Amino acid sequence: MRLRSEPPLALRSTPDGVYLVGAAAGPLGGDHLTIDIDAADGAELTVRTSAASVVLPGPAPSLVTIRARVGAGCSLRWSPEPTVLALGCRHQVVTSVELAEDARLEWWEELVLGRHGEPAGSATTRLFVDLDGGPLLRHELAVGPDHPEWSSPAVLGAATRAVGSVTVVRPNLTRRPIVLGETAAVLPLDGPAAQVVALASDALSLRRWLSRGVDTQVPAIVRS
Repeated sequence: MRLRSEPPLALRSTPDGVYLVGAAAGPLGGDHLTIDIDAADGAELTVRTSAASVVLPGPAPSLVTIRARVGAGCSLRWSPEPTVLALGCRHQVVTSVELAEDARLEWWEELVLGRHGEPAGSATTRLFVDLDGGPLLRHELAVGPDHPEWSSPAVLGAATRAVGSVTVVRPNLTRRPIVLGETAAVLPLDGPAAQVVALASDALSLRRWLSRGVDTQVPAIVRS
């Protein structure tokens, strides 16, 4: 395994995965951060973060670009703590994942809409997943005051304080939609994949819904 990092992010290898550790506050408005992940030679890689990320306002939007490549027979689990959108922030996340035909993936994305007692900042997240050279998933979410009607019943609803998804790619998935609750479901994709999506009133409830959805697709013995 080879790790290379520069502030404000540091990489730390542990027995339960590689951790991204923030060496400074942020992302701060104007920051442009890039994360590259390459899993090859049958690797099984888990990437976590040591704490939630709080996106802070600044003179320009912040941008995080994530590029992941998962080779033949490899497995990648991206499982960071939630991203908190502080009031006034303008944030973008662009993620691209390239999977070999038999690669496995578990990709978590969780947003918390503002710190305690404050309105949300704005964010746009885009997730592009390709399997064996072809498109598997194109997913975009835009939230916050920069995006009209984002809190309407047609999008998130006024009571939503946390929103997230988990994209699971592996053989032998359950090939049917599963309704987990009024604001959570498992949606099959066109391939050996499914996406768990959920809305919640807080981060803890969101994590519970997403975990419940993932457990319908990935046996506990595999996830441990």
